Amino acid sequence: MQMTSKKYFPSLLLTLSLVGAGEKLSAQTLTLQQAVETAVANYGSIKAKTNYLSASKATVLQSKKEYLPNLNLSAQQDYGTVNGQNGPLYGLGLSVASSGLPLAHQNWNSAFGALYLTNVNWDFFAFGRARERINVSQTVVNRDQADLEQEQFQHSVRTAAAYLNLLAAQRLIRSWENNLERANALKTVVVTRAKNGLIPGVDSSLANAEVSNAKISITQARDFEQEQANTLARLMGITDQRFQLDTLLLSRVPRVAADSAAKPQNHPLLRFYSNRIAVSEQQAKYFHTLAMPTFSLFGVFQGRGAGFSSNYAADQTAYTHNYLEGIKPVRYNYLLGIGATWNMTSMLRTRQQVMSQKFVSNALKEEYDLADQQLKNQLILSETKIGNAITNYREAPVQVQSASDAYLQKSVLYKNGLSNIVDMTQALYVLNRAETSRDIAVTNVWQAVLLKAAASGDIGVFLNQ
Repeated sequence: MQMTSKKYFPSLLLTLSLVGAGEKLSAQTLTLQQAVETAVANYGSIKAKTNYLSASKATVLQSKKEYLPNLNLSAQQDYGTVNGQNGPLYGLGLSVASSGLPLAHQNWNSAFGALYLTNVNWDFFAFGRARERINVSQTVVNRDQADLEQEQFQHSVRTAAAYLNLLAAQRLIRSWENNLERANALKTVVVTRAKNGLIPGVDSSLANAEVSNAKISITQARDFEQEQANTLARLMGITDQRFQLDTLLLSRVPRVAADSAAKPQNHPLLRFYSNRIAVSEQQAKYFHTLAMPTFSLFGVFQGRGAGFSSNYAADQTAYTHNYLEGIKPVRYNYLLGIGATWNMTSMLRTRQQVMSQKFVSNALKEEYDLADQQLKNQLILSETKIGNAITNYREAPVQVQSASDAYLQKSVLYKNGLSNIVDMTQALYVLNRAETSRDIAVTNVWQAVLLKAAASGDIGVFLNQ
């Protein structure tokens, strides 16, 4: 089975954008650990790959039992004629095995007959063919097990990312609500002063526009929050989209944020690619055994009955139509033997088959190297993102404080007629932007740590925080 790295790797390259806001609608808090565990337990693709793994394990048992001897039991009871004819035949197609001497003329004398047969056949030696078939089945189990683990890992990363996105969306709504409150307060001041003739009437129009813009922004934020809730619910395999998340997660930055970069080791994705290579190489070994001869032991025991008498050749009336007499076995034979079969031309076919499988192995190795390179580059990028996110996290409070001071100053100046509405709305915008940056700064640190966990192959680096 061939699969390219493009199918599995993109979910590890996390581009995590955080915008908008949302509503807290439920009363029960959903922790990050609970969200990931629920997602891994419920998601359809993980359940499917669990069944694929079970099927592979059953195939191993089947392969082991393929080495057992074949034991065939056969019984037949017939009614017909026994006319014989001299002449050569080849066992091609369907024919009857009536055993009678070639008489001088055709007759239609009929009687009952029976054959009871036990056959044992055992391919006891085929230069390791059975063993290699079992090994192929076992490596398929290992591959499917690794496939399940990497799917669980990647889905854990996707779920954690969706959880953080929703948490950021819900956190940001406070900034937009604060912005609406300030816009309403400004509108009240502006309308009062305009009615008293202290400022132009156009200022009240601008204030109304700011209030309307703040309301639209909240609506858009809540729409985005619902999209993130929908994404999280889909990844968790549930339909309820009313979440109250664990906000304590954002009360601090993760400790691992300052850790030095570690090389990806034993990454679930790389283990999966490694097992794909192992399956291909094991299949090549199995194909090689198909060119070798097969040694077999066999034994037969049979009993036979017939309604025709032993002197039927001399007396064509020496037969009976009695059913019980015809099916009763009266002659027995046994046979024991050893044999070998070798299709000499199979070497020409299997040689090309082995070469083809080796090329497949080489292709899988190239895909492994590509995934390994991408993971290493992603790990380097995650370290840079962690550093940048921490810098922004530390700078965000300074920005908020400065913007708050500027807004307060412009507000006082405007109320005293020393500033205009344009400067006031600009200060309002700067303060809202600063609060928004502050709200997502800590989330971006967690997202960067998640990116590192995805690249290093250890989700515990993130969940254990």
